[in-house]
Amino acid sequence: MTTDTHAHDVEPDEVDVHDPRLSRFEIVREGARRDGVEIVHYEDPFPVKGTKAERRTVRTVSLFFLVTGLAATAFMIIYIWWPWEYELGANNSKLYTPLLGLTLGIALLGIGFGILSWGKKLMPREIAIQDRHDGPSDRAQRKLTGETMAYIVDELGIKRRKTLGLAALLGLAPVGLVAAAPLIGGLIKSPTKDRILFRTGWDPAANGGRPVRLTREDGTPIRPEDVSVGGQMTVFPGIPGGATNEHADSPTLLIHLRAGDAERTRDSAKPVNAGAQWENFVAYSKICTHAGCPASLYEQQTNRLLCPCHQSQFLITDNARPIFGPATRSLPQLPITVDEEGFFVATSDYKVAVGPAFWERP
Repeated sequence: MTTDTHAHDVEPDEVDVHDPRLSRFEIVREGARRDGVEIVHYEDPFPVKGTKAERRTVRTVSLFFLVTGLAATAFMIIYIWWPWEYELGANNSKLYTPLLGLTLGIALLGIGFGILSWGKKLMPREIAIQDRHDGPSDRAQRKLTGETMAYIVDELGIKRRKTLGLAALLGLAPVGLVAAAPLIGGLIKSPTKDRILFRTGWDPAANGGRPVRLTREDGTPIRPEDVSVGGQMTVFPGIPGGATNEHADSPTLLIHLRAGDAERTRDSAKPVNAGAQWENFVAYSKICTHAGCPASLYEQQTNRLLCPCHQSQFLITDNARPIFGPATRSLPQLPITVDEEGFFVATSDYKVAVGPAFWERP
């Protein structure tokens, strides 16, 4: 009785994995056994190869990947060539963002349905139980692992199902371009070339070389007495279209500081902001340097300017330095003065780029 019990505990002889008569699956099964894995169930969904049902399933999965490729290609075409600059009225620029979202959504759905259908309909169904073990892998184990990985490729059926492999390649390759497009697209045009990010509506060149006046949204100019002590006003460049999206980088916050605060602001001015303040008035870009939201909530008592999007806070009396939140750059200061008629004007454009940081400006 004891002999029978021990007989059941005896391990079967190891298979010579270098035997050329062994099939790949037999080597894989031996590798699983040596690794403490017992395959308790294995079922090929198509034991007879090349049936109509298999070909129909392959066409369905291929269709999903081809739809993915078409949608991703459409995304790239729209991203590069569709008119994206906002224009008033009914025009194609209104469709730019929705079309990007639609094509990208279809591409991702195609990937998801394709992978799910491939796994559920074409992959063999296997149940295996594995015991954990320690220790390094020997030469035979490495052979087993390599053959196992190769067998996985065989199970995917790409070699035998050429249509499926080609469809997956054609469908997934454009998705890689979609992922890279925003990154590469942001590097195509240098932000410092022609100083495209350093020119706003306050550039005197936009006003025939003359200083640009600070105006309200309706275009009326502003005098110092129009802003009460401790008050603030959003101003726009006094040029044609200065308050429109054509100059969306130009909205500025004009602030009338209290006398003591104005003195501290003047004393703490950085070299780039030297002379930008006029008496007790300062003007800072309204475009948050974190993500471009309008930083427009001014706390008169603390001299802080808050951005409502991500709660960045800027200290007006210290070069609009960020003191809280994700913003890392100070708000650019607009150099201002008063012209001979008593209206506020910008003596020049901003000395630094407005808006969020970019790849040449951290």
